[in-house]
Amino acid sequence: MKIKGLRWWVIGLVCLATIINYIDRSALSIMWPDISKDLAMDKTDYSYILNTFLVAYAIGQTISGKMFDKIGTRFGFVISITVWGIATSLHAFARGILSLGFFRILLGLGEAGNWPGAVKSNAEWFPSKERALAQGIFNSGAALGSIVAPPLIAVVWVAIGWKMTFMLLGLLGLLWVIPWLIINKATPKTHPWITEKEKEYIITGLQKNEESKLKEGKSLKQILSYKQSWAVLASRFFIEPIWWLFVGWMPIYLADVYGFNVKEIGFFAWVPYVGAALGSLAGGYFSGQLMINGKSIDKARKKTILIGCTIMFIGLIATILFGNTPEKFVGIVALVLFGFQFVISNIQTIPSDLFSGKSVGSLAGLGGTVGIFSVIIMNFLVPVITEKYSYTPIFIMIAVFVPLGYLSINYFAKEIKQID
Repeated sequence: MKIKGLRWWVIGLVCLATIINYIDRSALSIMWPDISKDLAMDKTDYSYILNTFLVAYAIGQTISGKMFDKIGTRFGFVISITVWGIATSLHAFARGILSLGFFRILLGLGEAGNWPGAVKSNAEWFPSKERALAQGIFNSGAALGSIVAPPLIAVVWVAIGWKMTFMLLGLLGLLWVIPWLIINKATPKTHPWITEKEKEYIITGLQKNEESKLKEGKSLKQILSYKQSWAVLASRFFIEPIWWLFVGWMPIYLADVYGFNVKEIGFFAWVPYVGAALGSLAGGYFSGQLMINGKSIDKARKKTILIGCTIMFIGLIATILFGNTPEKFVGIVALVLFGFQFVISNIQTIPSDLFSGKSVGSLAGLGGTVGIFSVIIMNFLVPVITEKYSYTPIFIMIAVFVPLGYLSINYFAKEIKQID
């Protein structure tokens, strides 16, 4: 049996895994008004639990990056999604901050594998000119998951309560494993279902020397010895908090500022992620078209990132100046997240632009770890600053991060190209 366009089936499943990933991680913040009452916790407790998840998530990115390089994407994804599916279901048994924190650690360790795994999978299945689009499809799963999560969780919460909602959500990932193992049997070079035409297209589309280096891998020390690698780390340090501020705190913001309950959060919180989903696809498509029309990888990536950063910066300033109603706020945040996803699908592709084979997952995972530690710092600041002042200083801080993220790429990576 041969399947045309097999690589799109693979990235489709990775996108679906990402949708499940974001439904699972969003459940806590969306149902927090109800959970906090039952477990007698406040916003400071929430920040501790959120950071507990993020520490595990940050560490898990580096660990899982090496795991994917060691055992491959097929079984790497199985391990990751099984761990986070079980961890999601265990949330139903939380009795306080310690047990809930422990279950969030398990969730963070499991969910972390999704990102380095996707970058590595895209490096195996897509030629250079299609990778940002593939990454955009994968990243759109984060946005789609965030679109689906608020209304879905609100409806299920009304019907069966927060504990059974966690149990039900945990099953989604375990069911995903079945089609993944059936379809993703092997890499393109040896997959029995791939057509000869698609195999040739993928293999010949790899950058120079990539195929010969698929079995090689550099240590983290070797990877970090290249200045270009720091472009990934620095840019993710500055850019990552923008996404996580809204993922982690927007439901709390809507509850604090507008007095929303779980149902009202479910009605509003999905809107910004429509912009994010469009940005994911647009950013990958735009940079791919630039390369098809003759631009180098370096120019295509940097031009796309500049446009997305400009959109983000304008949106964040508009959030401060004009976001005085829930309708205006979520509309402006949609613009911010469009810009973020326009950018991030290209930043996350840079590890496969610089390296190949077993070095890709390692750099992608380390980049995720660095980005998340920046988010952890922000999460400690949010409850302190908002209790004393408002959310405005937080919006100003991440607006300043945007140009710093763009400049760091240009400083560390004078030219984005394969490192031999």
